Amino acid sequence: MVPDRRNMSLVFASICRRMNDDPAAQAMALLQAASTASLGTIDRDGGGPIASLVLVAADDHGMPILLLSDLAEHSRNIATDDRVSLLIDGTADHDDPLTGPRLTLLGRTERRDHGRLREVYLARHASAAQYADFGDFSFYGIVVERAHLVAEFGRIDWISGADMAAYS
Repeated sequence: MVPDRRNMSLVFASICRRMNDDPAAQAMALLQAASTASLGTIDRDGGGPIASLVLVAADDHGMPILLLSDLAEHSRNIATDDRVSLLIDGTADHDDPLTGPRLTLLGRTERRDHGRLREVYLARHASAAQYADFGDFSFYGIVVERAHLVAEFGRIDWISGADMAAYS
């Protein structure tokens, strides 16, 4: 069952209590509960970072999966520089968003074959089936190099990609 975005931080808090406050496990739980994220790419025309709203899913190994159009600005940026950040926001039901969980993943994108990624992604985002097979759309995985978790106000951790992958 996919958690309702409004209940995401409640699900996250419940999971964290069961995980003895392990930051890597908490980060993976937040990623797996997410359906949207902000994707940061480096502007190919020499500008600074640019952010886009994207749909996200996580594969069986905890790799974030994106379905992107080659026509989108972020895809053009990725073709020039594959480094990205992905912000997962779990603060929707907090009166003060700064007290809620959020996760920034830093890594590199890889265009992937449709296969299993397609299946996992469309199970999470059924409406994407309308355009997933268009010629300009491709699935991308993000190889997470490190993550920055703010579990709640004052609980902040840097996590290696290897430590996150251990919880998939």
